[in-house]
Amino acid sequence: MSVISLVIYPLDQYIAPMQEKLKQQVLDAFQLVLRPMVKILLRYGVGVSEFSEIVKTSYVDVATSEFGIRGRPTNISRVAVMTGLTRKEVRRLRDKIANGEQRLAVKSTPLSEIIHRWHAEEDFLDSDGRPARLPFSGGDNSFSDLVKRFGGDVPPGAMRTELKRVGSVIEDNDGNLSIVKRSIVLTDKTENLVTSLVHGVYPLLSTVAENSDSNIDARELAQISAYSVNIRKEDLRKLRRISKDRLSDFAESFDDLFMAYEELNSEDEQAPSTIVAVGLYYFEENDSNAKYEW
Repeated sequence: MSVISLVIYPLDQYIAPMQEKLKQQVLDAFQLVLRPMVKILLRYGVGVSEFSEIVKTSYVDVATSEFGIRGRPTNISRVAVMTGLTRKEVRRLRDKIANGEQRLAVKSTPLSEIIHRWHAEEDFLDSDGRPARLPFSGGDNSFSDLVKRFGGDVPPGAMRTELKRVGSVIEDNDGNLSIVKRSIVLTDKTENLVTSLVHGVYPLLSTVAENSDSNIDARELAQISAYSVNIRKEDLRKLRRISKDRLSDFAESFDDLFMAYEELNSEDEQAPSTIVAVGLYYFEENDSNAKYEW
């Protein structure tokens, strides 16, 4: 007579270690991602306590709005359980969010808006659909008219001076203005940082978050990169230049595409709309203390 002995171990003995391993992999990846962020924060004198406050606020905000049941906001007790914060702290941070203390408004600069409109508005295009050479003043299709319509309260003369200074516009002997460079590089480093974080880092990480969410139906968003681990340092200058040129062409082609859709839908102002963004980047690893492998 043979006896088969079957021992059943609790399933959580297998699942729990697996979950911990996955969680640690995610934490390791975020520790790497945080390195450049911490460099920026320290450069601007932001300490751990200040950063911790915005991290906790984000935890409470996302847990409240994104993890509710049957479409309702998550209650305070459940947010406390999910985040590890006390109920008192959750209540304080929710009040802070409700009072609008965490709003961040980042708008396009008048310079970039003028460049964009010069490429988009029919009144300022030539017969081939390209930005026309504009007289500074005189008539409805002048540079001054463009600035008055889309440049906010910036005087046309000041706008001309600044666009010429950054190398985006040239002026001929007759006072006509032509675009020679489509992109604007902000000279204010802080403004450039905030714009880059909001328009570059945030869309990229939001795409990563959605593509890695198993609860979202298969509508994977484009997330593309190319890399090499064996580029000679003497070739980097040339590679930077080529990358900048190709990425500029890429950005301009999508800007044209977005403008076409904006124009197509301009007459239907009541139609629901949303924000879209497309981005690629050039990267060189200069942090010898960043521990990871491609």
